[in-house]
Amino acid sequence: MISKIYSGTVYGIEGFLIEVEIDIAKGLPSFSIVGLPDAAVKESKERVMAAIRNSGYDFPAKKITVNLAPADLKKEGAGFDLPIAIGILVACGIAKKEKIENYCIIGELALDGTVRSVKGILSLALKLNKKNKMIILPDENAKEAVIANIKVFPVKHLNDVVKFLNNEQEILPYSEDLEKIYDENFFYEHDFLDVKGQQYTKRAIEVAACGGHNILMVGPPGSGKTMIASRVPTILPRLTFEEAIETTRIYSVAGLLKSGFISIRPFRAPHHTISDVALVGGGQTPKPGEISLAHNGVLFLDELPEFDRNVIEVLRQPLENGTIIVSRATFKCEFPANIMLIAACNPCPCGFYGHPKKECVCTPYQIQKYVSKISGPLLDRIDIHIEVPPVDIADLSSTTMTESSKDIRLRVENVRKIQYKRYKNKKIYTNSQLTSKLIKEFCPMTDEAKNILKLSIEKLGLSARAYDRIIKVSRTIADMDNKDVIDSIHITEAVQYRSMDRWLK
Repeated sequence: MISKIYSGTVYGIEGFLIEVEIDIAKGLPSFSIVGLPDAAVKESKERVMAAIRNSGYDFPAKKITVNLAPADLKKEGAGFDLPIAIGILVACGIAKKEKIENYCIIGELALDGTVRSVKGILSLALKLNKKNKMIILPDENAKEAVIANIKVFPVKHLNDVVKFLNNEQEILPYSEDLEKIYDENFFYEHDFLDVKGQQYTKRAIEVAACGGHNILMVGPPGSGKTMIASRVPTILPRLTFEEAIETTRIYSVAGLLKSGFISIRPFRAPHHTISDVALVGGGQTPKPGEISLAHNGVLFLDELPEFDRNVIEVLRQPLENGTIIVSRATFKCEFPANIMLIAACNPCPCGFYGHPKKECVCTPYQIQKYVSKISGPLLDRIDIHIEVPPVDIADLSSTTMTESSKDIRLRVENVRKIQYKRYKNKKIYTNSQLTSKLIKEFCPMTDEAKNILKLSIEKLGLSARAYDRIIKVSRTIADMDNKDVIDSIHITEAVQYRSMDRWLK
């Protein structure tokens, strides 16, 4: 007796269709699973046996062999419990096999036969969309899978699947208004209305948001760096539906999806004790790291010099390419990493160097050692460096209403539309993605602007990469003024956002 059930697994963030083959033969009772399963898959034997018995069916006292094909792809997770159980019941003749070829089955089983949710459903559903197959899955995963625009049949118990295959019970396909889900989940807890004062910092943040630029904030403790950074996603343009699916897919694979759909730009703020693998992604079974979890959103690194040097240096490639390629001896995975990096640090170990009212107790050597933890090549990849001063008490006690995130976001979206229209045939979307070749094509400057830029580069001793960054930022500032040609006022403001280069180096 043999049966074949379609299921699936996720490797990296890609879904793969898996054939679960079950052979039941005469011989001493045994239950073996082959096809490169991990520990969780091997342990499914005990869950499947208990679930079948506790659901009212007899478990066959025969030699059972389960093969997961293709055999050279590593299988992980408890999602094979349900297809293995159904395969055994089909091979025994308890469940009919006529309809089974049209469905992919996935789900974890409790000992009483209850079907539990699994990770990575969206990636698998997107794969099945291309194969024109329907999916039977846990009820808790239905809202996530329906995003892939396939027929979804949610179940709560092993008996539900058996009765459905035997035409004893009807399961209606799950349906949901995706636009409604998208709008319902679009809600930010924070708002720029809460930020008092710091007009210069707000202006720099808006410039960064308009052009998708990375930014470094340097200032004493309590100046509002973290507060401002956490509100940056609220002023970025709303996620497109395609971007929302990309982001939801990553969180689904990581097991961090709390709702069926992610409609807001993610904000990730890992602690400075994070490892390089946790930041980039990888592991024995490749998983997305914090950089990929911030895809289409903001990655905030607070206390940047406190991160291990080898950890922050891995940011170089993602900041340039927008992707992370994790290569090991046995696998190679590509994770998306289109992020806006916001970093923050104190000006010195005690935090009060240059403070107007508090005295710094650090020696010049301590300050230099602290600042030198941030490498020059990484700094060059950060477009904007600004100093965040202490908040004035008059601003804190002011009752004057400040701009809301919604008002700022409308301006940012208008500037992004200008860039999208300009670069629609160039496979880039923001000024921060401009290459040296495209800078020459899309960044015309007045003679006065060129002279100011040349003088600034000579005086500040900036690198060639910093030269390009200044032009990119000035292009964004010009777009904010709705100007086609970069003028001296735009270059001047952009240079101000690099004025800390010499001090930081």
